[in-house]
Amino acid sequence: MVATTESAQSRHWDTLIKNALLFDGTGTYPRYRDVAITDGRIAAVDQTLPEQQADNVVDASGQWLMPGMLDIHTHLDLEVEVNPGLGESVRHGTTTVVVGNCSLGTAFGSQRRDSDDPIIDCFARVESMPKSVLAKCVEKITWDNTADYLEHFKQIPLGPNVVPLIPHSMLRTEVMGMQAAATRDATPAELEQMKQLLRDAMDQGYLGLSLDSLAFHYLAIDPNKDKRIPTQVANREEIFPLMEILRERDRVMQTTPDNDDTMNSIKRLFWTSGRLYKKPLRVSALVAIDFNPVPKVYKAMLGLARFLNSRLMQGKFHFQALATNFRIWTNGVESPIFEELPSTRDLLACEIEDREGRLKLLNDPSWIARFREDMDRVTPKTGLKKLLAGRPPTFRLIAEEMKLESTPVTSWNGDTMADVLARLNIYQQTRGAEGAKNEEEAAAFGKVPAYCNNLVDFFLHCLREYDLEFRWWLDLANNRPDVVKTLLFDENTLPGFNDSGAHITNMAFYDGNLVTLKIAQQESLQKVAIAVKRLTRDPADFFGVDAGSIETGAQADLVLINPEALSSYDTNDNRDFIYVDHYDAKCMVNRSDGVVESVYINGEVAWEQGSRYGENLGKKTLGRALTYTPRKAS
Repeated sequence: MVATTESAQSRHWDTLIKNALLFDGTGTYPRYRDVAITDGRIAAVDQTLPEQQADNVVDASGQWLMPGMLDIHTHLDLEVEVNPGLGESVRHGTTTVVVGNCSLGTAFGSQRRDSDDPIIDCFARVESMPKSVLAKCVEKITWDNTADYLEHFKQIPLGPNVVPLIPHSMLRTEVMGMQAAATRDATPAELEQMKQLLRDAMDQGYLGLSLDSLAFHYLAIDPNKDKRIPTQVANREEIFPLMEILRERDRVMQTTPDNDDTMNSIKRLFWTSGRLYKKPLRVSALVAIDFNPVPKVYKAMLGLARFLNSRLMQGKFHFQALATNFRIWTNGVESPIFEELPSTRDLLACEIEDREGRLKLLNDPSWIARFREDMDRVTPKTGLKKLLAGRPPTFRLIAEEMKLESTPVTSWNGDTMADVLARLNIYQQTRGAEGAKNEEEAAAFGKVPAYCNNLVDFFLHCLREYDLEFRWWLDLANNRPDVVKTLLFDENTLPGFNDSGAHITNMAFYDGNLVTLKIAQQESLQKVAIAVKRLTRDPADFFGVDAGSIETGAQADLVLINPEALSSYDTNDNRDFIYVDHYDAKCMVNRSDGVVESVYINGEVAWEQGSRYGENLGKKTLGRALTYTPRKAS
């Protein structure tokens, strides 16, 4: 941090923030400092700066001032085109977002050719987004190449800064066409074309290339509904040469695990090694998490990361870390976790509007038999059966963990499936004399067939009877606060994975960075300083962008936090499912109002007084596309 007291005495400032406890992003203990802003830049930082030289003076007594935070894993590629202010991210203190993750994005434009519609085909099921919503976004796309994609951010009223990755599924599609990209290996000539496009993008300043291997990620348009997204078709002979371009340019590979082949995932992670490949490759991998079915898996993750970054392997690797409990909402089975099971995957292949198609499956005896097999697979086992079952599935069928939130039977809302099933059993055993809460529940129980006295059959009945209106949630991971803290502050991880803009009806982690700050606050101010560094300077250095600092001359991307409000903030009390105008659909959001007092992007207010957007957010270009500008790591 640079102080400029002498020159400051003769300068004029647009804004002066006074009396804040400043966390400068370097990890050093905070100090009370004044910060002056002029023309979107930090003009001065000192212990006391004169108020009379500023047009606007902000008294930040009792507040924390820090650099704007980075969200290192988002799927805001489409939302930014219909809602360029990205207020749902900004209101939580985020001033920079990484896009193009998981091999998906819009860097090559809409890529509509003939009957192909790759954006809708890839995003609809992978990110659980209605096709009607996606179509609104695709219609906004005017570019057809990576250079013009970067340029277009100057032409829209962008809110936060955007850090772009090249998405591998879209790179394949650009060269091969959608049908070929989803079904076959690339030819040598096609690979050469991909390599050239990637080199061109690196010259333009893109930060890297994203891949994906998650078993949940299927295409959404016939004839490919049984196929996974294009990046998962590619073999090593295609992917490794692309990685060598990244290694040469010191750019980032973003990747996700292969649920079906753990060894293949680990092999890819070893590409980071400078020992094995002469120069390290920057790798940002999903995800350091405390997975409920495998309570010790996080230790293996951290151990692997430690080894990859050791002197022996000489890697540049981190796992992205999630700060909140992994709570996911499901409408019927409309949720990514059900892509893992063959029977429910068939339901997800139906269009959202196609209730008749789902009902046909739900009443098909052969499908029901497959569904029962899948539900047996996801029912937790013990002893020898547990050992023989192999890798545990993401979803576990546990009645006590399935919490009903919004169903046509309003008296169920707030109960668990176990609560409702227990009352149903009493109702059936007493022939309706006892068990039901009220007349509404008695009417609902009266429609349940007698054989539906167990969890699988009752769940199946609810899917038939209520379809997507049967909304419930469960926690998949991160239920142990001590383990979450370990994951967030391990030197081989980076917090800031929020998946913002993804799965808009299923989850909302926009506030993950604030939760990281709260966890640190519970220990000490020094821990908060470290957390701020890990949410600002560290990811900026890793990706190679000019962000995340409060230094004289830096872009004025700043956040003021109310530490008292932060200390009492509970993410689980502040998630909501609301109608969103720009999508014309209901979406999951967070509401941390009062915790973030103000957000500045390029010196302008984007969020203020803890409860409202700045007048220019979404109306004036504030942020910018951040391209590769490496600096010495702090």
